[in-house]
Amino acid sequence: MSGRPEKLFPLFAGLETLEGVGPKTAQLLPHLGVQAPRDLLFTLPYSGIDRTRRESLEGVPLPATVTVAVTIGAHRPAQSKGGAYRIHVEDAVSSFQLVYFHARGDYLLRLLPPGSRCVVSGRVEVFDGLAQMVHPDFAVDEGDVDDIPLFEPVYPLTSGITQKLMFKATRAALKRTPPLEEWIDPAQKAQSGWPDFNAATEAAHAPTSPTDLAAVAPARERLAYDEFFAHQMTLALARAKRRTKKGRPSIGDGHKRKAVLDALPYDPTAAQTRTIAEITQDMASPRRMNRLLQGDVGAGKTLVAFMALLCAVEAGGQGVLMAPTEILARQHLAGLKPLAEQAGVVLEVLTGRDKGAERRAKLAALERGDIQVLVGTHAVFQADVAFADLRLAVVDEQHRFGVRQRLELGRKGQQADVLVMTATPIPRSLALAQYGDMDVSILDEKPPGRQPIKTALVSTERLEEVIERLRAAIAAGQQCYWVCPLVEESETSDLIAAEDRFKRLRAILGEKAVGLVHGQLPPAEKDAAMQAFQVGETQVLVATTVIEVGVDVPNATIMVVERAETFGLAQLHQLRGRVGRGQGASTCLLMYQSPMSETGRQRLEVLRESEDGFVIAEMDLKMRGTGDLIGTAQSGMPVFRVADLERQAALMAVAQTDARKLLSDDPDLTSKRGQAARVLLWLMRQDEAIRLISVG
Repeated sequence: MSGRPEKLFPLFAGLETLEGVGPKTAQLLPHLGVQAPRDLLFTLPYSGIDRTRRESLEGVPLPATVTVAVTIGAHRPAQSKGGAYRIHVEDAVSSFQLVYFHARGDYLLRLLPPGSRCVVSGRVEVFDGLAQMVHPDFAVDEGDVDDIPLFEPVYPLTSGITQKLMFKATRAALKRTPPLEEWIDPAQKAQSGWPDFNAATEAAHAPTSPTDLAAVAPARERLAYDEFFAHQMTLALARAKRRTKKGRPSIGDGHKRKAVLDALPYDPTAAQTRTIAEITQDMASPRRMNRLLQGDVGAGKTLVAFMALLCAVEAGGQGVLMAPTEILARQHLAGLKPLAEQAGVVLEVLTGRDKGAERRAKLAALERGDIQVLVGTHAVFQADVAFADLRLAVVDEQHRFGVRQRLELGRKGQQADVLVMTATPIPRSLALAQYGDMDVSILDEKPPGRQPIKTALVSTERLEEVIERLRAAIAAGQQCYWVCPLVEESETSDLIAAEDRFKRLRAILGEKAVGLVHGQLPPAEKDAAMQAFQVGETQVLVATTVIEVGVDVPNATIMVVERAETFGLAQLHQLRGRVGRGQGASTCLLMYQSPMSETGRQRLEVLRESEDGFVIAEMDLKMRGTGDLIGTAQSGMPVFRVADLERQAALMAVAQTDARKLLSDDPDLTSKRGQAARVLLWLMRQDEAIRLISVG
């Protein structure tokens, strides 16, 4: 696998080597994401123009694109510079005008002499009672009618690139595509009725009707599958590579885990029990674990993670639990302290706040192995942090840690198992695309005793009523979160919104009753405000979305979100999960500014109807598309040119199964199909995968 196969060279040559593409066009095409001829193959037409020949304009509902044979009549030159140059034409039944602006009369007389017959095609509109075709797209002799495509593909454009240019460039790229061996499983291909790769690219660029433009058209579906399959091959190679990495079997006798489970006031859910079993089985194997634990808000991930950490300790090693923020690290500490005491395990916390002698003492204890479970923020990555025997690293809210940091952590325990937790329910299609190389455990039940949360939509015009309701709730001893809107881009305006609301609520509810926390606060003040709310010194906490993840205040029963229509559904679902953690019935008020758009209302109603994060995430994906959902730029989500992650999730799942199977049957990709798959990886620019094979 030393380098790109020679037969693909023409597809990766410079754009200016394509027929009809000059140096200027070659500089504009990259704006369309086209860097090489190969990219033109996957830049498909998004619609088409029907240019079927008609006898006459008669009876066609205008405006419309019409193709018709006409006899050329009189020319009427423009009255002023740049005015309309009109040519009277007659078809079999009716007459209309061809109109040109900034026209050269001598040129048009030669092109369309009076009395001659020709076929014109273009958009016809009625203007002042007269049918006109302004600047026909085609005007050819009757003999050359085959120059007009019956169904003309329409490509995405960028300034300086015309449809004619795209048509020429894509045709030139198609011409250079060598015949390629089949990489798709023959049974899969036959069952789906897909053409060969070369036939598929030809057909996708030459649609004959609107049905050929649909994602389910065989040629397009095949190309989408090729993209998914190449992507899943990369993930499967990474997974296979990691599975050959030696881990260390961590097998505990279960006595510490039993002590904790016996002390719990409730039984774990079936989902928790199943997940704990999956994780301990992974830890017992000689391979390194790389598992994603996905669970909705309040599904009880922390207990599952702690059981895994105890397993590491029982096996004679150490575990670390990483949280994205100081507040969350301390909250994990508070939640796990009593459990650790039951188990007789030494638990400590390490954050950026630890300095000097205290920090040195913790580091020494960690290196001696006296600290068995460490809870921390990314301070754990610093060079001077060393473990005696790190067996398991648990990472909470993975999307905030880069892959690089996951690797750093791995280095601290050469063969440490890794468990990644997220409370963001990711729709299955995205989970396959983003975490396809990991094994996934899902917590899909809520622990008993969780109160359902009543969700209501309220217009901002009823602000006074909402504040009155708060006053009553506070008098009854309840607590409330008040989340202020996120204002576009600027942190300071978020701040102003939060501070204004804080002042106003304080004026109404009392100086002592209201706390404030936002992104600009120094960490110590933020923690102090959270702390005051947690212990009940303040009854209302005004916040920007910094409270999204994991903060636990059982007494908080009301969540008010202002301008809820500006938040993502997943984010609102996370916020709502901050209440309903105690015994009291809880309410979430989504305040919107009217008038609200139809989609805005639909989105908020999804929240009102469902408390299942996975259902909500699927809906969010349908309504907003992948990019918005996870901020494509930082998420490392693949970008597909033909495939559509949202609508073709099932295809992605097939690609994953197929890729894993091909690699288990042919780990070195040496079979005929394996060789073809290697060519696909080069064609799809999967450099990562290619590196994995070549160093393999």
